[in-house]
Amino acid sequence: MRRRAAVLCGAALVVAGSVTAAPADARTARPAATAPAAGVAWKKCGTTDRPTLQCGTVRVPLDPRDPSGRQISLALTRVPHTARTSQGPLLVNPGGPGGSGLSLAGFVASALPEAVAAQYDVIGFDPRGVGESGPALDCAPGHFKAVRPDSVPATPALEQAGLARVRSFADACARKYASVLPHIDTVDAARDMDAVREALGAPRLSYFGYSYGTYLGAVYAKLYPHRVRRLVLDSIVDPAGIWYEDNLRQDVAFDARHRAFLAWVARNDAAYGLGTDPAAVEAKWYAMRAALAREPAGGKVGASELEDTFMPGGYYNGYWPLLAQAFAAYAKDGKSDALVAAYDDLGAVDASGDNGYSVYTAVQCRDAAWPRDWRQWRADTWAVHDKAPFMAWNNAWYNAPCAFWPVPAERPVDIANDALPPVLLFQATDDAATPYEGGVRVHRMLAGSRLVVEEGGGNHGITLSGNACLDGQLAAYLRDGTVPRARGGAVADAVCPRTPDPKPLSGKAAAAVPAHGTGGARGAAALHDLVRFRG
Repeated sequence: MRRRAAVLCGAALVVAGSVTAAPADARTARPAATAPAAGVAWKKCGTTDRPTLQCGTVRVPLDPRDPSGRQISLALTRVPHTARTSQGPLLVNPGGPGGSGLSLAGFVASALPEAVAAQYDVIGFDPRGVGESGPALDCAPGHFKAVRPDSVPATPALEQAGLARVRSFADACARKYASVLPHIDTVDAARDMDAVREALGAPRLSYFGYSYGTYLGAVYAKLYPHRVRRLVLDSIVDPAGIWYEDNLRQDVAFDARHRAFLAWVARNDAAYGLGTDPAAVEAKWYAMRAALAREPAGGKVGASELEDTFMPGGYYNGYWPLLAQAFAAYAKDGKSDALVAAYDDLGAVDASGDNGYSVYTAVQCRDAAWPRDWRQWRADTWAVHDKAPFMAWNNAWYNAPCAFWPVPAERPVDIANDALPPVLLFQATDDAATPYEGGVRVHRMLAGSRLVVEEGGGNHGITLSGNACLDGQLAAYLRDGTVPRARGGAVADAVCPRTPDPKPLSGKAAAAVPAHGTGGARGAAALHDLVRFRG
């Protein structure tokens, strides 16, 4: 997902011919033969918050079609079941691609009702290339080091600088990981999941995936439908847009969500003093952006970094009070300390972020064909920017290494499936990262699935965030397979009220609380730190 553009009249920039993304029904994945996986030797790795947590490793072939070839490692965590009778493993994935799932196991086990979590071995895992799995990719450390060029290429020089950055990243990946990149994709990650199942000694597994993890779970279910016990998909990727079209749709949805934030700031003028007219507040935000493009705050928050900082507000409205405070301090008083702190907390990319981005790019560029003619990227992004300027170009540059990727692309998987037990789907109607249409489409593609909708909700990753209606549906399904009754021709089988918007902080709380404590929603913020979608 990423940002803005303008029509330049310079020489055409052409990359190795024009390729149109393949349709989402173009590929039917088949399981590959794999060597039997050895069992997991679990070791204690508990923390104060997660005292029963265990860690382990599974070895899998780099190329699943060559079981006796080079082996790689997958890092796992487990919160063991404590009930007398176990329902087996529940694999959890936070999305990405490139997201580490090791911490998610402990979060899910603690956030579910105790009687439900007790029935499962909750398993977190780092997919191939990620985090503690090996080899862990890091193509170009510091690729997002501040201050980057303005994401909007308003001049030919800015466009050339952006192209040089993304070409350099693709070239670095090719130099460092030539033998690995052909095997970093969603299908091979799904095959790894079945190797984990086998190593756990389980005839079937349950799966709970957020964001990109919904596509990973759907691909696993396509490959191994007879191995699926329960399947929960929350904030659902649209399989019809893998991945170029999905990013363009995200641009529009994130712009709408950013405007919802600005309207919230206007409604809370008593707290922020930026005016009661959303359009006037929006103008002040873009004036702040223009000022930071000229003179970055604290030497580290320029226009591109500002977009990085405010983008998490599109995922989770619990960040809105912190972001509004930083916005108001800069726009009214010229003070940048809060803005720099918000960037450090929400927008900055560290070493783990470099790894996540490397895997993100490797998976997305490999999963599906991307345009290889830069003129198409330029035209499409400027067209989106004209109506949705918040992140169109930022998002384009984030994904642009795929225009130069050194590994040929596969075709997306047809995830349509009529061989599964009932599947439970969750989707907010105003989700920006995975727009609502994707949830509706997957509901239609998975026969017998049930769709639970958060009407009017705009957050991404909506279960286990404090919405009792949503969490009750999740708990009932994991407890005994209960799903809502199908509602005939209705799109949704169950509808939950949205989680309310946060209230502004005031007094000492406004001065002291960090982003991860905004609005008293520490658990929800922790989840939304884990659940990030970039596809």
